[in-house]
Parts: sequence; C-alpha cells; structure tokens
Amino acid sequence: MLEVGQREKENGKSEEQCQLDSLDNLLDNSSSLPQETLLNVTLRAVDLLSQWKGEVGEKQIDVALKIPEKLALALVKPTQTQHSSNLSTEKLEVEALAIGPEAKLTGTPQLKSRDNFCKIDLLGIAKNNNGSGAVVFIAYANMEDVLKARLFNMDNNTIKTMMSNVISASLPNTKNTTLPKPVNFTLRHRKKVNPKGNLTCVYWNHNGWIVDGCEATKINSNYTMCTCNHLSTFALIMQTGRPPEDDIILKWISMIALSVGLLFLALAILTFILCRWNPKVSNTARLNLSICLFLAHLLFLLVQSSLSHIQKHKLVCAVISGVLHFLFLSSFVWMFLEALQLFLLVRNLREVRIIQREGIHWGFLLLIGYGTPCLVVGVSAGVVPEGYGSKECWLKADEGFRWSFLGPVCFILAVNVILFITIAGYLWFALAGRDKEISQLKDTRMLVLKILFQFIILGCSWMFGFFVNNSKVLEYLFLLITSQQGTFIFLVHCALRKEVQEWYRKWWKILRNSSDASDSCNSSKTFPMSSNVTNKESTLQETCSSLSKAAR
Repeated sequence: MLEVGQREKENGKSEEQCQLDSLDNLLDNSSSLPQETLLNVTLRAVDLLSQWKGEVGEKQIDVALKIPEKLALALVKPTQTQHSSNLSTEKLEVEALAIGPEAKLTGTPQLKSRDNFCKIDLLGIAKNNNGSGAVVFIAYANMEDVLKARLFNMDNNTIKTMMSNVISASLPNTKNTTLPKPVNFTLRHRKKVNPKGNLTCVYWNHNGWIVDGCEATKINSNYTMCTCNHLSTFALIMQTGRPPEDDIILKWISMIALSVGLLFLALAILTFILCRWNPKVSNTARLNLSICLFLAHLLFLLVQSSLSHIQKHKLVCAVISGVLHFLFLSSFVWMFLEALQLFLLVRNLREVRIIQREGIHWGFLLLIGYGTPCLVVGVSAGVVPEGYGSKECWLKADEGFRWSFLGPVCFILAVNVILFITIAGYLWFALAGRDKEISQLKDTRMLVLKILFQFIILGCSWMFGFFVNNSKVLEYLFLLITSQQGTFIFLVHCALRKEVQEWYRKWWKILRNSSDASDSCNSSKTFPMSSNVTNKESTLQETCSSLSKAAR
C-alpha cells in the first residue's frame, strides 16, 4: 500500500489523495480482511475527508461512502433466525439487522444510530429474497463538513444549513432491493429550527444533494420524519432567505434627512422658547412635541450610525429601544393634546370675543404627556421584558410585541380623526352666517388648517410603516416624511407666522448692527489719536455700548 501511495504521490497527487486511493485499493480484498482492520480503514477514510485541504471531488466522496458500507457488510452474519449487531465510535455509529426464513420477527423493525431512526419493512424485503434480508443503518458524526449543505443546488438565492447528521441505509447481501413500502427516516435536528426556514429531505447523488423520491412528512421542534422510496445517503437541509444587503443609498438618505430635520427642530424649539406669542392657545403641547421628536430622532441617528457596536451589548440595545418607545409615544400623546386644546378653543367660539389661553393647566399637560407613555412602556417591559432590543435596537416583532407601540398610536390617530371631524362641524355650523372676515375667525380657521396638516404629516405618515416591508418606494417615502417632521413644524408654526417673522427681523437687525458696530470699534483703535478723532471715538464707543446692551 505504501508503494502504491508513493508512486501516486510522485505523479503529482496530494498526500491525502494518495492515502485515500490506497484505502480504495484495499476494498478489492475487503472480504479477506478482519473486521478490526476494516473498521480502521473506515475511520481513516472518514478522517481523511474531514481534514481534506482542497476541494473534495466526486470520486473521493464515493470512496468515503463505499468504505463504511463494506464495514457494514462485515457486520452482517448469515442467519436462519435473527441477528443484530452494532458498532459505535466518535466518527460513526452503525447498526445492522439480518433475518432468516425461521425468524419470529413481528411488525416493522426500527434501527437507531446517534438519535436518528430508520423504520423499514424488512419482512417484506425478506419475502422477495427467499425469506432472508438484512439492513444496515449508519449515522456519521462530521460528514456534513464534507457533504456540505451548499451542494444542494435547488435554490442559490437562499442560505442552506445542514440540520441533521448525514445518515446512510443499505441492503447488503440482498439481490432484490426493491422496497415493498417506503422507508421512514426520523432525523434529529442539530440546531434550532428557524420558523421561516424550509426543511427539505435530500439524498446524495454523486456530486450533490437532490430531493427526488424523498419528502418531509412530519416536523416538530426536535425531529423531522423523511419518507423515501429508495435507500441511499440522506440528510436534512434547511433553506432560509438571505438577509437584505445594506442599502447604502438608504443609509445616506437617512443620515442627511435626519440631520436636516434635527436642525429645523432645534430652530423651532428655540423659537417656541424665545418668541412672545399671542395668548390664544397654550404653546406647551407644541414645544414638548418638538422636544420629544428632537430627542427621538437624535437618539435614532446616533444608534444607526454605530449600530454594529451597540448590538454587542444586548442590555444597552434593550434600554435604547425602551427610550425610543417612550419618546415616540410621547410625541403622539402631545400631538393628541394639541388637537384637544384646539377642540376646546373652537368649542368656545360661539361668541366672537378675545380668547385667552385655554384652561388646561400646564402641569396636567405634562402629567398626561409624559405619564401616559411612561405607563405604557412600564407595563410592556413588565409583561414582555424580552420584547425590547431587536437587531435594529427597536421593538421585537415576536409574539406581536410591536403592538405595544402600534396599538396606542392607532388609538391616538383614531381619536384625533374624531376630534378633527368635530372641530370641522363646530366651524361649519356654529359659526355659519357670521362675518368670515373677522380676524379672530380667520386666525382660528388658519390654526385649524395648520394643525390638521401637522396631524397628517406627523401622524398619518406612520401608516406607511405597516407596508414598508413590501415596497422599497414606501420605505424611502416613509423615511423622508418622518425625518422632515421638524422641518414641517418649523415652516408652518414659525417661518410662516407674521409675528415670528417680525421677531426674526428684530434679531437679525440686532445681530447685524452689533457685528458692524463691533468691527467699527475695533478698527478705530488702529488710527492715531487727535482731538477731533477723540470726540468722534467717544461717541462711537457709546454707540457700541448701547448696541451691545440691546443685543444682550
């Protein structure tokens, strides 16, 4: 054997190829080899394949599968009654069963190897072979590293995973190998089954896995039963869809759009805080709505930019998803409170009079605006604590946990629709016949339109979230609309309001005059002093001082 191996090595074959060919040559004289020697040859062949440094070819695999069958043949002993034998090593486990004409076997026998089972009609096989029959069932430990799942070429667009040990069944010393009934293989799962995966019973055919003649008939969490109309080498392969590739365009759109939205949200928050408003509707709801959206979008942007690092810390990811849950829910609650205050304002317009700030105290607004989402998040975390911390650091979709967010959102949107319908009714009927040019009514109608558009942009845009998984266009549309909520708030409630425009003009004049005066003050120091210049300079310094005070 060594001489043959050395001769083949000189012909350019690898060391592993030479050794496997040498083992293959031994098969020609397998009948004269003792069982212990044949076992060593089998284990050596399996070990060679598991350590193969190059691509394993069709010939090598056929040899590796043929050697254990020769070993199984040595285990089968001629008998008139019934004889069973088994062999177990770290590499493989073999069970053989032979029956003769005088066997008292009743029912269909079941063979077991490494928690895998083979149920075959051996009595029917024996009837077709003069009353004698034998079956050998083999389960390999590491053969899936050689007969890889990727060699199953049914669908190249899926990820293929080997879900069972590779097993083999054969009928040694049997002339008529026709199966009177299909054989059932019960294969134990090597890993947890993906509920979205597709389990397929396959058998080996020279250079790949195929499915002809086999099907999965029963599946549970631990086992799958494969029913086949022939014997061969079998396995169980699971196909799952490939995860979507990172969308670079979507990522950059997200970064840029969110940054623009955050800039306008910051400007809106500053305007709401610094500007003096007409005392018609309390500005508390709109200010807190902007703050919640700003914090939520900022946190979301920071998380997405460093998601790969955050995903490693499951607790941090779960906490972030809980905070995002709270902030987005808070923004919807504040949107509802703003619509509620608008409803109260319109309801009181039965008589044309000066409307002061609505009667809901800011303390109650804060309690409702932040207490309600805090309660929802607390209950959700208490009932399903594992619902937080998906791969995107958001709510997990398992067991419908996402409805802890979508449920309150749908409820708030429905209530807002009812409020706006009621408001429209008040404006249409209660104010009918009055002078439509009255400034108070004009302002109220404009306010209603602005908050209605705000409801559509801030609330209804989330409806696209139900369908983004099915459409790339809707995903882009959803991202663009939700990221520009701050831009919409700034334009409608700040930039397009006359009183706010006046404040912007005052700020701009103060800043521009302060900058010009500061430059003049600094440039005057570079010229020589004279009596006339001194008087002018003192006047200029007084001007600089007064403008600085005005700017402060």
